[in-house]
Amino acid sequence: MTATTIAPADRTATDDYATLRTAVGAYRVTAPLVRLTGDDRLTFLDGFLAKSADYVEPDTVREVLALNADGTPFAILLHFEIGDESWLLPRTALSADELGGYLAQFEASGVTVEISPEGWGATAFEGPVAWSVAAGFVDFDISGLTLHAVTESTPDVPGATAHLARVGSTGEYGYLLLSDAPQALHEAVLAAVAEKGGAEVGAEALARMQAEAGMGLYGAGFGALTVGRADVAWMIDWNRIGEFHGSDDLTAPTEADARLTALVAPVGSRFAAGTPLTAGDQQVGTVLHQAPAANPEEELVLALLDAPFWVPGLELTATDEQGDARPLRTATLPRVIARSLTSKIA
Repeated sequence: MTATTIAPADRTATDDYATLRTAVGAYRVTAPLVRLTGDDRLTFLDGFLAKSADYVEPDTVREVLALNADGTPFAILLHFEIGDESWLLPRTALSADELGGYLAQFEASGVTVEISPEGWGATAFEGPVAWSVAAGFVDFDISGLTLHAVTESTPDVPGATAHLARVGSTGEYGYLLLSDAPQALHEAVLAAVAEKGGAEVGAEALARMQAEAGMGLYGAGFGALTVGRADVAWMIDWNRIGEFHGSDDLTAPTEADARLTALVAPVGSRFAAGTPLTAGDQQVGTVLHQAPAANPEEELVLALLDAPFWVPGLELTATDEQGDARPLRTATLPRVIARSLTSKIA
C-alpha cells in the first residue's frame, strides 16, 4: 500500500519508526482506488483473484493476490466489501494506468469499474495506540471492530461519507479510513494522532516495518519472481486452478525450490541488488532488496536463496557496496515482536 507522505524536516526515518513502534503514525495512502458496482462484481473479481469471493462477508476486507497471464504475481490487493460496492486497493506499488490496463483484460458485463473514483481517498494510521485514535471515528466501543472488519465511520466532517477498516501493514494495530472527503479526514486523523503522542510518518519507516512484519514485497515488488520463489503460494486457492487468470501456468512449490528469505546484517551494511550470497565458497543466493535503515539495531535484507539455505539461523556472507565482506544470518519473520501483541484495546 503506497505511502508518499514526507516526514517533517526535523524528523528522521528513525524517529518515524519509533513513533510507529511506540505510539501511532499516520500516512496518506496514494495507491489507486478501484470501485466496482453491479450485481456481477464478485464474479468479475473471481476471474482474476487467486482466492474465491464465494464466502466473503459484507463489510469486511481481505488481502488477495492477482496474477499475470503467465502465472507470475501481478499485485497484492486489498479487497473491501462495503454495502453494494467492492473496492480494490493495491498493496504493492502500481500506477492507476497499470491497474486499469490489467482490469481492462477481463469481461466486465454488468459491472461498472471506476479507477481512482473522483473525490475518494484513504488515510491510514498504525501503532500500538492506533485503536485509541480509531475510537474517535466510531460511535461504539472500538474493541468491537474485529480484524478485517469494516464499519461506517462518524467523522466530525459535515457531509462526508467514510468507512473505517481494521487492517494494517506493520504488525501493529492498523486502521484505514476510506472517504469521499479525503483531505478533511486526513487532517482530522493527524489532529487525533497528535493528541495521542503520534505524528505523520514517512514512507521509509513504514517500509521498514512492513519488511519486518513479513510484508517486504510491498516495497520491493515481485520483479521476475514466481509464486513459489516469492513465497506467496499460501495466497493461492490451489483447488481453483484453471478458474482464474494465470492459474493454468501455476506449479505448486516444493522444498527443493529457491525461496525469498529475510536476512539480518550489521548496522551500516549496504548491499546492492544482485549481490551474490555465499556459504563458504559456494554461491547460494542473490540479494533482491534491502529494507530502509530505520531500525537502529540491524539491517534487513531480502534475498532469493537456494534450498536448503533459506532455513533460519544460517550464517552467510556477501560483499557490501564498499567492497567489504559482511556476515548475514537468515532470519524468521516477523522480525520484531509488535507492542500491539501485548497492548490491550481498552
